[in-house]
Amino acid sequence: MARLEGRRVAAALFVCAALTVVGVRGAARQSASPVPKADAGWSVMTSGIDTNLRGLSVVAPPRGATGALVIWASGSNGVVLKSIDGGKNWERIAVPGGEELDFRGVRAFSSAAAYVMSSGSGDKSKIFKTTDGGATWKMQFTDTRPAFFLDAIACDGEMRCVALSDPVDGKFVIVRTTDGETWQIALSANMPDAQKDEGAFAASNSSLAIFRSAKRGDARSLAFATGGPNGARVFQSPDFGETWTTTETPLAGGSGAAGIFSLLRLSSNGEFVIVGGDYKNPTNAERTAAISSDGGKKFTLASTQPAGYRSSVASVGGAGLLAVGPGGADESEDGGDHWKPVELTGMNVLASVPVRGGVEIWAAGAKGTIERSFKAATATANRKRSGVK
Repeated sequence: MARLEGRRVAAALFVCAALTVVGVRGAARQSASPVPKADAGWSVMTSGIDTNLRGLSVVAPPRGATGALVIWASGSNGVVLKSIDGGKNWERIAVPGGEELDFRGVRAFSSAAAYVMSSGSGDKSKIFKTTDGGATWKMQFTDTRPAFFLDAIACDGEMRCVALSDPVDGKFVIVRTTDGETWQIALSANMPDAQKDEGAFAASNSSLAIFRSAKRGDARSLAFATGGPNGARVFQSPDFGETWTTTETPLAGGSGAAGIFSLLRLSSNGEFVIVGGDYKNPTNAERTAAISSDGGKKFTLASTQPAGYRSSVASVGGAGLLAVGPGGADESEDGGDHWKPVELTGMNVLASVPVRGGVEIWAAGAKGTIERSFKAATATANRKRSGVK
């Protein structure tokens, strides 16, 4: 929402032995803990940096190719991190002009190409791009209007991307590119009016999604989630931001700190899961997750709720889901209808990617902490989303 200080969510520090120190560009790299075997729990891959990480992007090798995962992460104090060897070694990358920015979002496509997005009022919200692994950056977009505040960036490939800002002159703002270079503000005539003090959340770069619709088959559909004193809504566009519909949801509302923090489309058939809550009351487990099976026209509260405020949700294979927040984490095995706590704290954001044999799951949070887990295919495959109503 509009005030940056309102976005700073207190995060519990998850202290673990055998931490990896991340060096600056050109400094000697230090080895991280060994990559764990399948379903061996969570391993700390790096920690101990003065940053609160909220952006995370994991890139797997092309289908049929071999090689290590590439991981990019971003956060406060201008921090951008990259690993090109599956998290064994890390590099801190400087973004010229971004030393004091809060990089709430990152979208990467390889070890060379990535966008980072900063959040803040007016020209503190910026979009940068690198095509040479962070050696150089180009600032591609910013806006000087004080109410402009970027919350999230989403992409379907390097060329087609979209970013979301809190309302300016009473309407949410969509910024988009179709060539990977030039960003334009979408016309606002068909954007529904924002409710009083309604906004999106920049807690995990997951309040905005771009996806391929079943009918069109291309990446033109958008969805974003909001919150505020008057409730939490989901906005959807079938045509890359030209026209919009809105849906009221049952997630927590009633204050500027409550609403939907993360939205995930589960399938091309229209299944959605949303998670959130009230970040100022993080242990309140009421109305923190809901699901939809009709393309987001109606959302129903999950039968069993996560144990508190959750800022990010990700697929972990089959009908499996994981949701995290600074105060804890929960998993679902039925597409988001039933949740149970798991041992993982201090995280803001999740990223998962299918790999040979299962799913790689990554989490990032306070003090520059990045953790990694692996879910074997045998543990996640062939489960039905029986809980989706």
